[in-house]
Amino acid sequence: MEKNAMKLLEEIKSSDLIENRAQLLTRLSQLDVEENSDLPSFVESLTTLWEDFTCLDVSLCLLNKAILPVASKYLALDRPDCSHYFLAFAIKVSQWCAKHLNMSVMSMEESQEEEHSNIFFQLLLDYLRFSASSFTAIGKTCFMTDDASAVTVHKFVSEQLNLTKELIMNSKKVESFSSEIFKAVQVVIDSTVRLCKEYSQTVNREVSEMKTSGHVGKARMEEGNAVGNLVSMITLGVKSLSELGMLAARDGGNLVAILNTSWKGVITLLQLDKQTLVSKVDVGEIILKLISLIKDSLRFAAEAWSCSVKENISATEARRVFLPVKFYLINAVKVVALFPSQASMVSKDIALCILMISAFKVSLSQQTHGKSASEVMTDLLEKTTVDLLGALLNAAELTQEFRLTLLDSLFVDEFSNQICKKQSHDSHTKTSLVDILSLSVESATSARDLLLARVVLFQSVMRYSFELDKDAKLAITTKLQWLLDILADKEVYSSVLSSQLPMADGSGKIVIWESMYSALLLSLKTLMIILSSTPAWEELETFLLQNLLHPHFLCWQIVMELWCFWVRHATDDLVVDMINQLCTFIMSMPSSETPLCPDSVLRRTTKSICFLLTHSPKSLTVQVYKHISTESRSDHAPDVYLALLLDGFPLNFLPDRIKNDAKRQIFADFFNFIEKFDEKPSNSSRYTLLGAPVFTVSACLRILKMSISEIDAKTLNFVVALIQKYRNSKDETTKERYSEILSETLSIISRSEQLYTCQEMDNVITELQKLFNSETNHHHNHLRKSKPNLALFLSGLSKYEMSETKKCPKSIAVWELYHMLLRKRHWALVHHAVTAFGYFCARTSCNQLWRFVPEDAALAFDIASGKEAKTERFMSELKMFLEKEQALLSITPSEEELELLSKEGTEVKATVQKLLEGRSQRSMEVEKRPNKKRKLPEGICRGMELLQNGVKRINEGLNELRSDENESEEFQKSLSNQFSCLEDLVSHLLSLTAASD
Repeated sequence: MEKNAMKLLEEIKSSDLIENRAQLLTRLSQLDVEENSDLPSFVESLTTLWEDFTCLDVSLCLLNKAILPVASKYLALDRPDCSHYFLAFAIKVSQWCAKHLNMSVMSMEESQEEEHSNIFFQLLLDYLRFSASSFTAIGKTCFMTDDASAVTVHKFVSEQLNLTKELIMNSKKVESFSSEIFKAVQVVIDSTVRLCKEYSQTVNREVSEMKTSGHVGKARMEEGNAVGNLVSMITLGVKSLSELGMLAARDGGNLVAILNTSWKGVITLLQLDKQTLVSKVDVGEIILKLISLIKDSLRFAAEAWSCSVKENISATEARRVFLPVKFYLINAVKVVALFPSQASMVSKDIALCILMISAFKVSLSQQTHGKSASEVMTDLLEKTTVDLLGALLNAAELTQEFRLTLLDSLFVDEFSNQICKKQSHDSHTKTSLVDILSLSVESATSARDLLLARVVLFQSVMRYSFELDKDAKLAITTKLQWLLDILADKEVYSSVLSSQLPMADGSGKIVIWESMYSALLLSLKTLMIILSSTPAWEELETFLLQNLLHPHFLCWQIVMELWCFWVRHATDDLVVDMINQLCTFIMSMPSSETPLCPDSVLRRTTKSICFLLTHSPKSLTVQVYKHISTESRSDHAPDVYLALLLDGFPLNFLPDRIKNDAKRQIFADFFNFIEKFDEKPSNSSRYTLLGAPVFTVSACLRILKMSISEIDAKTLNFVVALIQKYRNSKDETTKERYSEILSETLSIISRSEQLYTCQEMDNVITELQKLFNSETNHHHNHLRKSKPNLALFLSGLSKYEMSETKKCPKSIAVWELYHMLLRKRHWALVHHAVTAFGYFCARTSCNQLWRFVPEDAALAFDIASGKEAKTERFMSELKMFLEKEQALLSITPSEEELELLSKEGTEVKATVQKLLEGRSQRSMEVEKRPNKKRKLPEGICRGMELLQNGVKRINEGLNELRSDENESEEFQKSLSNQFSCLEDLVSHLLSLTAASD
């Protein structure tokens, strides 16, 4: 080393003045550098010169700041023998900087300390650059086989990471210097990761060379030391960088660059030596840190967005929230994939995190202001969330038992039949999203608000199940039964039918909105395709067979959609074999299975078969028909055939010749039955069920949507005879059967318009009126099921000729039948009755329609009170009902129509609001006025009396005119209509005058 440099260094040591030392150090940094054997002692001297206590004024900072350029100049010489001394120097400086940083932060608010703080932060930046250079220098030499050197390197790295930790913790307080400081911090983090990678490569290479050279014993010893030191360094890096990543994520993750660098560094370090790190690194803790970051981000967003419910969440804001969440998820996926066995120890926390994300998506999608945010969330997080679960499910090290347990924690089997029922009675309040995100592993199991989130999550898992291995697919398939069980919950199936979800379109470019039901069905079909060539297919087949007769309507619909999907894509031989087995199954059922009971196994099976045939090739329908009606010799076959017809067997799918033969046989049986109805029952009928031919004809007419001209007055006579037998029967079971036959016969008549013009219809109507009046008076319930078809029968009376006088028995019978139906307050009967009456009104020639409506009609009652009834209210409700019925038959509106309706609705709403405000203001003005009624002029009062008397006289004249047989009926109707209008006008005038008196 130059004598001038050594001389200058000695002079610095001997100087007592801090300012003088700083000046001499500046001169020293300006000297040219030459390599010399005295360099180690020179660096030691620089270390000694560094004041290791925090300075109370700016002078010590200036002194230390002057040392760094000198140390940096000599560090650039790349002397391997001096690296250890430079590291010792860096360790001392790091410790001093950390202490001084805390002191500076505490005193930054004092104005007199501003200059001191500025000098310190400039010094800090210089040191961080020196630290980065130190990493580069020591990376060129492997210290890991030397325990003493390894300890020094470990201490150096530890202090650098500790200093960066202090800087990030105080990031808000050093904002004026943050830009440069954080760039330097990133370099330190990158340098730490790079150093570990270089050491890992060097250690592996040197150990391999020793083994190759034959020094086995020495190689083993060196390998043990080197690997141990390397693992110690990596463990330090993983722990420190994960802590830095946590700190950088505070306050919404504003330190994006450091956040990104830290967690990427953690993943890189974990990949260096997996086998050895397994026992040294707490992988579970790392995963829990990432999970806490995910939940904190979502909770932070939930709190912010819940405060601004009326404002739509923009896509930009949503991306700002969900991009960091995706980053944490990706890193969690990588950690779990690297160490699945260790990750399995925190599998319940992972499952809860996945469930929270699903719950967040469901919540956003159900709120108007969160639609855009839910689209962004779907785009960014859905696939990655499933990947996190898939990383555990696909792990070869984990057992199938673990996979099933993991899925149980997400899709809880016992939830649907125990906790679910209990909590449905405990509380009806909805938990807020913030509260849901705060649930623990234990409490999440019983949270009702997570039911729908579980269903949506399962839908996503099925959709992306192509990335799962065969064992994971099998585990997923075992949870299909859970899905059906949970769909039977009233809150879940109502949401599935009414809600929509944002869905990726498959291209990864756009997100579309799909009904939850459609999305679920699509995912199930996707799963079927994926499982078609795996061992899990057998499990899926078992599931489909076991749920072919599922009692819940939505679950049955879903299962049948999957059956149809299978039929459309399976080979012909498989489908034919399956249909044959189903036919054999229903033919083997015991005779006790009645075709008239919808809940019987026979009817549930035929319902499934008919649904399957309706959505399958027509050849299958022919096959089933032949199997049941022609090829089978079983005595049970006619009853099975009847059950199929009752469930809508697609007769239209049969070839014309077979269909015509089927119709001919059905009607032949019917006519034979009604003709011999009054005779003593014989055993000649091929049906075991009384009245079966009537049910077959009724079902056939419904299926083919036709009427038949061959049905004549014999059918009407049959109705009268049937009613007589019903009255005379003492056996309750027989009465029940007669009432069912009557109901179906009324349905048959309603499809045969020509019967309404027959004279025999008079007896039918009279007998029906007596029967149902008797049923009402005696509170018999046998005819309750007949009322919908009675309404259908009455709707056809528009072709029936009857007088409108109060003395006409036919008219009275019809009026009373309509009165009886329109009084029924059960919602289903109201629907049938009003639909029938509306159809009748639109086609009848009767003018006095009010006679068909009783004063206490169901629709006339006030909804709020349930007591007050008014005819005007009935007519208003009838009008709205008929308009809705017509609307239901219209085609689906286009987007342009919906936009126009929305615009018009907004304008109407604004108009109504103005009217309400005006009305409110007028009401206030009226209240302020004296409460006095006006006295009408005497002329008006006298005129109203004359009008009333005139109306009475006109009414008397009309009654005389109706009794005059010479007067034309058309003239009477015209005059009656005009008088009705006059009567309404006079009534209105009377109400006005009464209100003013």
